[in-house]
Amino acid sequence: MGSRFPSHKLGNGLYVSGRPEQTKEKTPTMSSVAMPYTGGDIKKSGELGKMFDIPTGGSRKSGPINNAPTRTGSFGGATSHSGQLNSINRMVSGGTGSVSLKKTNSGPLNKHGEPMRKSSGPQPGGAPVTSRQNSGPIPPVLPTTGLITSGPISSGPLNSAGAPRKVSGPLDSTGSIKLQSSSIVNNQAVTKLNHGEEYSFRKTFPKPILWSIILLFVMGFIAGGFILGAVHNPILLVVVVILFAIVGAVFTWNTCYGRSAIVGFISKYPDAELRTAKDGQFVKVSGVVTCGNVPLESAFQKVPRCVYTSTSLYEYRGWDSKAANPEHRRFTWGLRSLERHVTDFYISDFQSGLRALVKTGYGARVTPYVDESVVVDINPSNRDMSPDFIRWLAARNLSRDDRIMRLKEGYIKEGSTVSVMGVVQRNDNVLMIVPPPEPFSTGCQWAKCILPASLDGIVLRCEDSSKIDVIPV
Repeated sequence: MGSRFPSHKLGNGLYVSGRPEQTKEKTPTMSSVAMPYTGGDIKKSGELGKMFDIPTGGSRKSGPINNAPTRTGSFGGATSHSGQLNSINRMVSGGTGSVSLKKTNSGPLNKHGEPMRKSSGPQPGGAPVTSRQNSGPIPPVLPTTGLITSGPISSGPLNSAGAPRKVSGPLDSTGSIKLQSSSIVNNQAVTKLNHGEEYSFRKTFPKPILWSIILLFVMGFIAGGFILGAVHNPILLVVVVILFAIVGAVFTWNTCYGRSAIVGFISKYPDAELRTAKDGQFVKVSGVVTCGNVPLESAFQKVPRCVYTSTSLYEYRGWDSKAANPEHRRFTWGLRSLERHVTDFYISDFQSGLRALVKTGYGARVTPYVDESVVVDINPSNRDMSPDFIRWLAARNLSRDDRIMRLKEGYIKEGSTVSVMGVVQRNDNVLMIVPPPEPFSTGCQWAKCILPASLDGIVLRCEDSSKIDVIPV
């Protein structure tokens, strides 16, 4: 019988609609062996392990897997797949069956040919957990800090197990600060000044002139007394007494107000310009201070980045009090302890803007005129009110019995304004201020009745740093 729709007969006797399919020649396919998963271990890499002469006895063998279907290619060669077979779908049409591999993945297998499962925790039921082997030693477990560090683990404060590293000896911040400050003070670049560098009229006045004046007055008293006894004429003796009183008053005036007169002389001395200063010229330069290679720190207040520090302890001596030093007189303040240090620093000239290196370190001769402020004032009623002062005394092995004490401290810190007097020295385009070869004389100040005084070395002048504004550097 005829039909409008084409149909054809299958091999099993069934009739289906449509035309029969044209048999097409299958395209030859090439099969490849999936690369084994090594997990970073050379022993599992097969040929790569042989290149490095590493035995591969424990490595996985490639070949057909038992009870696993194989796929036959157009070349008629059976291809073995090493890896995991996720799913196998069998499609059967009629009485003919064909096997199709839907998905194959490469990965490690256990001894039963099954893929190993990865787990991030303990398995239920107490099953042992199989971990993946990595190439090389297992790195130590570090605590999660979020910081990226460089260098070996042993270089940090934690050991390889993540615990704090044990350090021999106690970690005392106070001890480390003492060691640091002592190392700076004992540095050769730091000049240690004593009480002799401070102004004293008796030390600055020429000794030959002083002894000549004393000899003249002794002779005048002898002559005046002889004339008074011989002719009963007291005129010579009265003149000698008046002259002696005048000279004594001048000496007393210079002793009491000599330092302030010297400070006034330094302030009125004209500033020189470093740009036009000649080599070997004695100049005065005013500018801003910048620290050199070795900054200092004040002894009591711990002021950092200083170029000059001075800490002095004074004691008042009453009628029955102890003397602070062998020259300490009664009812006066005497110096008991003095710590004064200075080092090389830079000064930026206000006139020209040039910067010069001031050579005050390495044992240079320096005459400082730096104001000090009273930091601690101790008397028997409040001697236990300053624990910092007590620790400061204990660190220097100074007793703190019933004494009236006063601690003064002065410093020149970075950014302060100072005046420097010295000799200009130019060496290979390096501008320096060095101590003069001979002491500098101030001359007589007749208006103030001040006798000549000598300034030895580099002169430093700075007002009280706690009362002036410091320029940040």
